[in-house]
Amino acid sequence: MDTVANGEDRLSIKVVLVDDEELIRAGLRAIIDAEPDLTVVGEAGDGAEALDLVAGHLPDVVLMDVRMPAVDGIQATRHILRRMPDPPKIIVVTTFENDDYVYDALRAGADGFLLKRARPTEIIRAIRVVVAGDSLLFPAKIRALAAQHGGDPRRSGLDEAGLTDREAEVLRLMATGLSNVEISEQLFVGVQTVKTHVGNVLSKLHARDRTQAVITAYESGFVIPG
Repeated sequence: MDTVANGEDRLSIKVVLVDDEELIRAGLRAIIDAEPDLTVVGEAGDGAEALDLVAGHLPDVVLMDVRMPAVDGIQATRHILRRMPDPPKIIVVTTFENDDYVYDALRAGADGFLLKRARPTEIIRAIRVVVAGDSLLFPAKIRALAAQHGGDPRRSGLDEAGLTDREAEVLRLMATGLSNVEISEQLFVGVQTVKTHVGNVLSKLHARDRTQAVITAYESGFVIPG
């Protein structure tokens, strides 16, 4: 995020749009650029262009169409996360919330997803939530997707992660969508203590963020979606 001067210092969240429909990109740009703390810094019409675009602009967030010709959003997400040392947050954008592509994108490392028919306030909130990183974006929808796909303990090896009882408790609360502040209130501990537990959970699960940790918890059967 860049600090911009306009009478006062504030952080500007840089966003890149990747979608094969120009009309969708134009609509998203209009919504995002209307916010004083958000700026669209680049657009691409195909996932193949996404890596160079992201490397050139170093955005904080990428809004990525999940279904595109040639290189789709899943492949583009994998490429960005594998090749960039400090990758941006990635939100995949889809027409259908029960799309198998969405769950595959989350498993590939996307931080959340949005429906193309989402209201402008939902789009702006989603960007800010993933940048803050202290709560899960649309936990109920992620839980519904996980329920459709079922758990498979062979996928994640959560039993070998060695979580403490408190870390396991924090992971379960993360899966419900609680923020660090809300978890601290529920457990009667300080926010910094919660941040430490969350950091330990991510490290032990080799997860880059809360979304990946929660997906692991669902797939292992540690948390049962319902």
